[in-house]
Amino acid sequence: MSIDFSRSWSNEELALYRDNVVRFVESEMLPHDAAARERGHVGHELWRKAGSLGLLCTDIPEEYGGGGGDFRHEAVIQEEMASRALTGMNSSVHSIVAHYVLNHGTEAQKLNYLPRMARGELIGAIAMTEPGTGSDLQAVRTRAVRKGDRYVIDGSKTFISNGFLAGVVLVVAKTDPSQGARGISILVVETANCEGFRVGRVLDKIGLKAQDTSELFFDGAEVPASALLGGAEGQGFFQLMGDLPYERLIIGVTALAAMEGAYRATLDYVRDRQAFGKPIGEFQNTKFKLAEIATQVKVGRAFIDRCIEDIVAGKLDTVTASMAKLWASDAQGRVIDECLQLFGGYGYMTEYMVARMYVDARIQRIYGGTNEIMKEVISRAL
Repeated sequence: MSIDFSRSWSNEELALYRDNVVRFVESEMLPHDAAARERGHVGHELWRKAGSLGLLCTDIPEEYGGGGGDFRHEAVIQEEMASRALTGMNSSVHSIVAHYVLNHGTEAQKLNYLPRMARGELIGAIAMTEPGTGSDLQAVRTRAVRKGDRYVIDGSKTFISNGFLAGVVLVVAKTDPSQGARGISILVVETANCEGFRVGRVLDKIGLKAQDTSELFFDGAEVPASALLGGAEGQGFFQLMGDLPYERLIIGVTALAAMEGAYRATLDYVRDRQAFGKPIGEFQNTKFKLAEIATQVKVGRAFIDRCIEDIVAGKLDTVTASMAKLWASDAQGRVIDECLQLFGGYGYMTEYMVARMYVDARIQRIYGGTNEIMKEVISRAL
């Protein structure tokens, strides 16, 4: 008998959809992952293939070119990639960008950007973090100044996921520095032929090697006034806060899926690996470690599944989503560390998936708001 990690929110339609996702992941992503890690990005073609198969913007309404599904469809994609340590195509950030446009954009912005994002023609990124600023969004220094029917953007951003390949970037900028949080706006920047915009380095990270994370520079970059997300200045901070549950639950979903993938890979390894004349899976230490791992995954599955059900029902709050991000990313670090230990020296070799999962896991406690920020958010609700 094996441990049952089935999802409470799945159904026959989602099971068939998962089969399609698995076929894409195993035929189009796995064979090319090593090359993508060497190159530092997956390239545009993979995104277009995913879009042509309906695997992007799956929870965006059909009227805007999306799949017309809900968060569960996004969860399936994130799970199947994360459980195989496939981090190059950051469709989670792409989906987050699409939701900013869907939830806060003007009708013209939705019709302009969402269909192209769903087809994989435009890859989405969001430019918040700056050199010297992290979770403190009110401290951003990038300026967007209105000049007639244009905005002129000056500033720099760093640690931008999808930054190298991005065709549309949501830029967090100050439109009125005297107003603090009320002076923050989001500008939609289409990168093609945008004078004054340039991509800096593809940053050399300890993990997520196949994912393009870049510096972005705006030196007098001009965009039309219609690029202001939602059409009104000073709404940026509100817009950013409104979509936090979605972003943080995605981190929880990927963390749990990575734990499940690491557990399965470790179980296979210890059953085959011999030491002192028998499989190492027969030693008591190995059995007890696997029992602890399976328990953490099982407990996490119950919580994350409940959060998924809540977000589909429209009732997932920021505090609970912050708990999901905090617990799951912390547990991910612990579980994958234990899994790697059971691989011994092989667990330190990047040709083994568990080694890549180990370094990839570390960022989960940092992006989407550090886990220290999660504790602050949760503590305010006590």
